[in-house]
Amino acid sequence: MAVNLHIPAAADIHAVAGVRIGVAEAGIRKAGRRDLVVFDLAGGTTVAGVFTLNRFRAAPVQLCEKHLARGQAIRALVINTGNANAGTGEPGLAAAQATCDALAAELGAAPTEILPFSTGVILEPLPVDRLVAALPRALADLRGDNWLNAAHGIMTTDTLPKVVSRRVAIGGHAITITGISKGAGMIRPNMATMLGFLATDAGIAQPLLDTLVRELADHSFNRITVDGDTSTNDSFIVMASGQSGLSVQTAADAGYAELRAALIEVSRELAQKIVRDAEGATKFMTLAVEGAVNTREALQVAYAVAHSPLVKTAFYASDPNLGRILAAIGYAGIADLDVAGVDLWLDDVHVATAGGRHPDYREEDGQRVMRQAEITVRIALGRGSAAETVYTCDFSHEYVSINADYRS
Repeated sequence: MAVNLHIPAAADIHAVAGVRIGVAEAGIRKAGRRDLVVFDLAGGTTVAGVFTLNRFRAAPVQLCEKHLARGQAIRALVINTGNANAGTGEPGLAAAQATCDALAAELGAAPTEILPFSTGVILEPLPVDRLVAALPRALADLRGDNWLNAAHGIMTTDTLPKVVSRRVAIGGHAITITGISKGAGMIRPNMATMLGFLATDAGIAQPLLDTLVRELADHSFNRITVDGDTSTNDSFIVMASGQSGLSVQTAADAGYAELRAALIEVSRELAQKIVRDAEGATKFMTLAVEGAVNTREALQVAYAVAHSPLVKTAFYASDPNLGRILAAIGYAGIADLDVAGVDLWLDDVHVATAGGRHPDYREEDGQRVMRQAEITVRIALGRGSAAETVYTCDFSHEYVSINADYRS
């Protein structure tokens, strides 16, 4: 079950001028579900993306990277669920190309103006004939207010759709930012199996957007982890239609700082929703590391704790066996760590200090916090001024069941 995952009301999900979305049933893996999504983008929209660092990058990821590298306008995105088209070799690349060719023909565009995305089972051929046959139905469904249906359409083992939408005033312009994401398992930064699509009606110059998309990812999707597995298909795309009237060309332009902050906020919430809906999750955990020498060191410690099966199962059981956290800090790879300078808190409960148990710590206080659905673990290393935050979840029996039965 999802942990405090909010689904906004339809009236709170705002259409983004210049972006239309169509959703259709293609029967990619299962009949009777809408599993194909198309984004149609107005002329002048800039698009940028970041992708998985997994060396077994899926065919659509390879094609997306190739098309974006051309530096030309992007006309449309096409996403299928149920099949990842990963580990499929040259036939997989041909299927991804055929998808682009077919949608381009429908729209009167060039195939290189299409970005394809897939998610689902790895190592199985993509039934591209079913996908192509469903494209006209998706295009017939194009409309600006289709975000929630699209969020449903990209789900795999997700239990709930993930949508975030905001309206902000910047420089006298009303700016809309709306996005969707999917992911529940096989979640590990670089990217964090996840897809994220974020659109705004602000105008953002292409070179600036290319930089911004990486900053957004580093503040959001690259700060979450469920199980430590980096997928083959992870993608995060940002689209800026420019139809609000606000246009930023450089980071020094008026309004850019406010726009960047709003985009980070929406990206972070989309990423957190993935953790809240993690496979079998019952707890949402914020791991805040401070007092590190640098960002890399802070993340080392945060991920050591976040990836520890012993820590994650203890949180599932609400068992204040907090020595497991200290052990993870200790093996995080900081060779000269002075444990006498480390402090550990669970929310407001000071658990450890000076290399051992805090004299005022009581196990019932630790258990009180661990029974909560949302928990903050704060770790102070006492080595410097760098700080980082990572979001994760517990491990339950259901996580094993979901992944044992995924292909059935």
